[in-house]
Amino acid sequence: MTSKPRRALLGAALGALVASVALTGCAATLIEGVATPESGVRADVAPADFPIIGAADDDVDRGARNALADLNTYWGEQFPDTFAQPFTPLTGGYFSVDPDDLDPARYPDGRIGCGQEIEAVTGNAFYCSSDPGEPDGDAIQYDRAFLGELADGYGRFIPALVMAHEFGHAVQGRVGYPIERSINVETQADCFAGAWTAWVASGDAPHNSIRPGELDDVLRGYLLLRDPVGTGVGESQAHGSYFDRVSAFQQGFDDGPVACRDEFGEERVFTQGRFQDQDLLTGGDAPYADAQELIDGTLPVFWTAAFQARGETFQPPQVQPFSGTAPGCGDDEPATDLVWCAEDATVGYDETDLARPIYDAFGDYAVLTAVSIPYALAAREQLGLSTDDEAAIRSAVCLTGAYTASVLRGDIPEIQVSPGDVDESVQFLLESSSDPAVLDESGLTGFQLVDVFRSGVFEGLPACDIGA
Repeated sequence: MTSKPRRALLGAALGALVASVALTGCAATLIEGVATPESGVRADVAPADFPIIGAADDDVDRGARNALADLNTYWGEQFPDTFAQPFTPLTGGYFSVDPDDLDPARYPDGRIGCGQEIEAVTGNAFYCSSDPGEPDGDAIQYDRAFLGELADGYGRFIPALVMAHEFGHAVQGRVGYPIERSINVETQADCFAGAWTAWVASGDAPHNSIRPGELDDVLRGYLLLRDPVGTGVGESQAHGSYFDRVSAFQQGFDDGPVACRDEFGEERVFTQGRFQDQDLLTGGDAPYADAQELIDGTLPVFWTAAFQARGETFQPPQVQPFSGTAPGCGDDEPATDLVWCAEDATVGYDETDLARPIYDAFGDYAVLTAVSIPYALAAREQLGLSTDDEAAIRSAVCLTGAYTASVLRGDIPEIQVSPGDVDESVQFLLESSSDPAVLDESGLTGFQLVDVFRSGVFEGLPACDIGA
């Protein structure tokens, strides 16, 4: 990010939130899930019932087989209603490869799908289509050591997510791509994976399950799978920024495969982008002091414009950083890292325990994201809306997304977004959801907090429950 020259403690308000809310506007996604054994597998598919060429009898191949079997079931049910044609199973099969034991005798003619060398899948997983001239196409292949590493780092559901993404490409192979641009193709496959994951979360999958908290691990996994920050949106292998990929997945999870079919054309907005010259040395991060200045230089501009559109006048609150202990608020002594104090019309944030650590860990825009949440409570106070209940914090996170959309559009002259800035918002919300001094008492998972933020980015103020 580059720059151009009545009490309501956040923690107390977050404590009133519950995970099962499903209201209009910026509602958090309702995740029922199912009670399952620790393995998360409800019943393994027998290898004879679903052959994977080259598979071993290990957790990765069992998990991949279970996922692929359920993906066939899901798309067999959803494909006709979504695309008005029957679903045809993959004709080229499925291939598992151990990069440490590349024995060609395990594979037909010593090759995997589309007649490719076994080594082609090392460190990867991919679908190959049945294009003319490609023998044995319409196949999915994967490096099982790679999937095992993903599971070790980001949770046991990540290999299933990779299979769902590649199966999304198989769906595209049957109906065509949204447009011939890599980032649209890849994020649509993420959306298809999200739609399948919602079906799993609902308890309908015969062989897979996912608990609500594991969806946070899914989103964390996308951080590893995003493009390097600064990748251009039009590059031939672009998959999307962290926010782009997470947003696509959550859109499928929330809205199902029809939304995936319809929402990834030319008009799709992406946050991916190349660094400008001034960002190359800094990686897009302004100095910490500049990030602090942008709090006072951008949040009042956004909220003044929002109030003017309603025919009202916004009175900016004072923003006060503190270190370790928040200033008193009336008769109270706030114990949280983010504070809205109506008595003093003050937004406070803890530099030592919150702002500097998230700046160092994630970047400059994480700081603006954090402070925007209590600032949005100040705006709600002036609108005569609640600031200390479940609706207030859900709205404040959504409003932070709406503020971010304004930044992305260039509506605020004082700030210029850099590639990766919105990714920092996702990281902050995910990781702070489990911090008792910040967002832990919300009752919402990180997945749900990001989903509410996303609704603000894409739908703006009308999604955030602040009235007309």
